[in-house]
Amino acid sequence: MAFIISVAQQKGGAGKSTLASNLAVALLAGGKRVALLDTDPQQSLTRWHSLRPAGATPLVFDNPSGWRITGALDRHRRNMDFIILDTPPHADSDSRIAIRAADLVLVPLQPSLPDLWASEATIKLAEDEKRLYRLVLNRLPATGRLRDVVTEELARRKAPVMKETLGNRSAYAAAFALGLGVTESAARSTAADEVRALASSLRKLKGQ
Repeated sequence: MAFIISVAQQKGGAGKSTLASNLAVALLAGGKRVALLDTDPQQSLTRWHSLRPAGATPLVFDNPSGWRITGALDRHRRNMDFIILDTPPHADSDSRIAIRAADLVLVPLQPSLPDLWASEATIKLAEDEKRLYRLVLNRLPATGRLRDVVTEELARRKAPVMKETLGNRSAYAAAFALGLGVTESAARSTAADEVRALASSLRKLKGQ
């Protein structure tokens, strides 16, 4: 039975599609059966998937919306180890469907207070639906006062944050532009190591 991960964040530009695509590819490379679903009307993942080279590892992909999301999940649930959903950047009905179906809601968070404030609506939706959720610090600079302010605020709130973080690295954008994950395009990079570490922790959350 698939472990369903909904990547959700109310604020646009938080890196949802980049996170979803890289996790799907990293989990696939780890020998897991993975389906990637694009439920965001902006269809960034759909365009990313259309760029995937012929020689890349095949990835089960779908782009359902509305009531079709439930049907797509039902089709893939029994045959996949993981289903990853990229969700709309607002708390609409499609986001609620995706979050309600999730075993884990993954909330990408850039190191800024506006991004943290914007995440509150997504967190509330996950809590209302009684879903497990984790924050993932994304585009994180190596140092800086803003990084410290956000991490201190998260600690004050006792927010559930993944220990793995994704840095502010050009390798992510470069991979996305090629229809690849960073573990494919720059396998020996720090960015690839970050994604593999996050994928490993998610496998542990699933229990395998």
